Amino acid sequence: MGVLAELEAGMADLSTPMRVYVAAGRFTEPEPDLPELAARIRTLLAVIAADDAWRRFLPGYSPPSVPEICTSLEAVETHGAASFLAQVATVDLVWPSHRHMPVETAERAADRVTSLLGPAARWWTNHDTECGAVNGLTPLFDSLLAGTDGEHFTLALQIADD
Repeated sequence: MGVLAELEAGMADLSTPMRVYVAAGRFTEPEPDLPELAARIRTLLAVIAADDAWRRFLPGYSPPSVPEICTSLEAVETHGAASFLAQVATVDLVWPSHRHMPVETAERAADRVTSLLGPAARWWTNHDTECGAVNGLTPLFDSLLAGTDGEHFTLALQIADD
């Protein structure tokens, strides 16, 4: 199994219906950076907005532009990416005591994904890591972790409504 197939499988293990949306892929652009990753995030947001489960909560919503997405992202240290990824997949944004999947399952998948991208991977979130605030990408509650090794990318976004 190639790296892309393994990334896709690992990210699929972190997905939960109607709550945690994921994507993994390979960039087609030469030397991709944050704008190319933001474009993939925008595509994932469009998928969520078109999902029957969320369309009624997002009337008239259009994903932010690539520059707007770029400005909403904060860097995450590589050593913290696996635990953050597991948290996005498991801990409910509205009810933190609720788990979307077993923590051990999420930790195994997150460890696998982060190791596939490697120690030089770069990670971003829409959370301000200093104060814990969230730069929302939707009008609802959302939590994103995006990573890339410069060739492949992974995205995990949990969405919730109160």
